[in-house]
Amino acid sequence: MDCDIVVVGSINADLVLRVPRHPDPGETILGRGSVTLPGGKGANQAVAAARLGATVAMVGAVGTDPHAEVALQGLREAGVALDQVRTVEGPTGLAVVTLADDSENSIIVIPGANEAVTPSLVEAADQLLAAARICVLQAEIPMGSVIRAAEVAHGHATRVLLNVAPAAALPRATLQLADPLVVNEHEAGILLGHALRRTEDPAAELAALGVRSVVITWGAAGVTGHEDGASWSVPARRVEALDTTGAGDAFVGALAAELAAGSSSQRAAVLATRVAAASVLRLGAQTSYPWKGDPLP
Repeated sequence: MDCDIVVVGSINADLVLRVPRHPDPGETILGRGSVTLPGGKGANQAVAAARLGATVAMVGAVGTDPHAEVALQGLREAGVALDQVRTVEGPTGLAVVTLADDSENSIIVIPGANEAVTPSLVEAADQLLAAARICVLQAEIPMGSVIRAAEVAHGHATRVLLNVAPAAALPRATLQLADPLVVNEHEAGILLGHALRRTEDPAAELAALGVRSVVITWGAAGVTGHEDGASWSVPARRVEALDTTGAGDAFVGALAAELAAGSSSQRAAVLATRVAAASVLRLGAQTSYPWKGDPLP
């Protein structure tokens, strides 16, 4: 199928635990409730883009446990094509999210079936990647598969949006295939090998490694980037956050949708910051993402 975006990445079920505060080591506290929602960085980004009107296909894997149905629910509702999502024996990927009353979260991810997203599975999606405008990648699947997906997509002249999250060691040759490379300030610091200061221009520093375009998110401080030899910045939207889970994925999915529509990275980041801001106003990741036409902050 021809599509705007192919996402190669993780598909999880998110077990969200509501707590008054995060416990100290060795401490037991009583929670306020729990809910299981669809998640996974790859699936989140696919849903965010599809809800904004992009045609999206997913390459990934789920297990044979009951969590698989939950994990696929948001993708199905958003109309994401699932022909290249495999079912493998064993558990679906699971993220345990502890959400405190101050809206801060901590997350433990158990890869499960995401470990089955192998280079051979990526190669089986060769024609899908060839027909897409953009291939979106993250780092919740094996690194060998991220590297291979970037190579296959680039070989077909499909634009590669590489979100190195969680932070991971990737060869410089893989980073150089990104257009854009999308990271937060912590991930950028790890790639550069030093802590960042907001007064610096780490996007330009990353671009100097041979990356065609770079986008760096700074939370409440906004977004900076570098493209075509020039640096730019976009301010954040000010909102009262309820749950920040999946906000970075909302940003990446919206960025991909706008890039697929022909926008520059700076213009795409303007919409993406608004979509990310909207996502923190509701509980969960995919369930909080706006649909095309919804009002945005």
